[in-house]
Amino acid sequence: MVAEDAQQANEDTRTAPPSAVGTPSRRGRLGALWRAAAAVAAGLCQLLALEPYGLWWLGPLSAALLALAVRKTRVRRAAWLGLLSGAALMVPLLHWQDVFGVDVWLVIAAALAVYYAPMAMGLALVMRLPGWPVWTAAVWVLQEAVRARFPLGGFAWGKLAYAQPDTPFTGYAALGSSALVTFAVALAGGLLLWAALRAARARRAGLPGAAAAVGGALAVAAAGLAWPPLTAPAVDHTATVVLIQGDVPAVGQMSVLGERMRVLRNHVEQVHLLADDVEAGRVPRPDLVVLPENASDIDLYADPAAAELVDDAARDIGAPLLFGTARYSPDGSQREIRSVVWDPEDGPGDHYTKRYLVPFGEYIPYRDFFTRFVERLEQIGSDAVPGDEPGALRLGGTTVATAICFDIAFDLPVRESVAAGGQIIAVPTNNANYNFTGQTQQQLAITRLRAVEHGRPAVVAATSGISAVVTADGAVAYSSPEAEPARHVAELPAMSGLTPATRLGALPEAALSLLALGALAAAVWRGRRERAGARAGAGG
Repeated sequence: MVAEDAQQANEDTRTAPPSAVGTPSRRGRLGALWRAAAAVAAGLCQLLALEPYGLWWLGPLSAALLALAVRKTRVRRAAWLGLLSGAALMVPLLHWQDVFGVDVWLVIAAALAVYYAPMAMGLALVMRLPGWPVWTAAVWVLQEAVRARFPLGGFAWGKLAYAQPDTPFTGYAALGSSALVTFAVALAGGLLLWAALRAARARRAGLPGAAAAVGGALAVAAAGLAWPPLTAPAVDHTATVVLIQGDVPAVGQMSVLGERMRVLRNHVEQVHLLADDVEAGRVPRPDLVVLPENASDIDLYADPAAAELVDDAARDIGAPLLFGTARYSPDGSQREIRSVVWDPEDGPGDHYTKRYLVPFGEYIPYRDFFTRFVERLEQIGSDAVPGDEPGALRLGGTTVATAICFDIAFDLPVRESVAAGGQIIAVPTNNANYNFTGQTQQQLAITRLRAVEHGRPAVVAATSGISAVVTADGAVAYSSPEAEPARHVAELPAMSGLTPATRLGALPEAALSLLALGALAAAVWRGRRERAGARAGAGG
């Protein structure tokens, strides 16, 4: 251990700023401080790259700073540095979770920060290998892949990719989904750090020309990562699509769910107003109308009065509605969160059930255990249960690829819905509890990336904002204000054909994750071989 500490002090001396040179203990303390500062800065840069800040160019810098923080340090220290970085990102990023309580927010943020500890350990290991910028980028993909799956179905929020909805890196989404975008961003960051280290080394050797050449070469390489988006799939036909935002009372308060009939009436009223606009010739008659998740939190299958309100609205507009509702079990203990096709003549038909559910928000995992410690969780009287089928729903001659709210953060739901024939992406969502917190902007950024990934325009219908129309290249063609009623008519191309990302599915993510695992195994094997050689040399 003494020898290891001495080796670490020497490494910190070589990598620390000149002001850190002094006694060994001082060098060690200052080395630890600048590493901690770099780790925190990495987390903050990733935070600021994401919405609602949108400083996307800080994404590669985030990856570079975390790599710098763990470079030539012990794996155990790298774990703590990773925790610091993860906390600096997740605590402010998820502050909108405090609607469930500050304790819930901080516990979830802490749990997600933990993923950055093994990632930082992995970064420290693979940076000992030649070509380390490639391996560090793959480790980022591996971390996000695990975090999106475990535990409780995963929590994919805050990926490096989600800061790139309309940037030079966006085109990678059409090639290999969010995993390839993350890889490209992290690789650019690794290359920038590599260039900076080489330039610093060349300068110390008195070769400023060489340093400039290295920096220029790496700048060209980093720019080369930013391929333009692929050409979108072909247009099959054009559909007139309307999004409806009815607004809710008491925005930002959990009590919204207690005023269900008011929320339902708000949304059907907007449909009737749309019908008035059509009758007056102000807007064309739509082919389909998209309404939010929980436009009716009343079970429309079980409440005839509520169902009649939706029937009247559908008949008035003369077009099928994609209507968000809840479907409760007979005893009320469970429910499905659905978007149902409501036909003007036949009423409710095909539906999609939300597949990814928010733990502690839409259901209570291990309910008996957690409600023993947090009594307010008992206010969530029924647990939502997930669906397992793609959301390819036919409305007015167009197949809509449906993903409800939290679904959009995960690769699978939209991919399978598009592969099943979806021509336009529809994202019904209920963000009423999160208005003016940045959460809605974060979700919209993910939707924009999905549009590019699958070469489809997207329609977001929110209860109280932000509702939006997104083009197939990720641009926002329309966005509604928050906490106000809104309706918008859009002529959208219904697409046919699949992007490489849709065809390949999870293969790019799996390949990059395996690449990371292979690099980690090689780094561990190399470290053991070097230690064995050192022991043999000492013994000789």
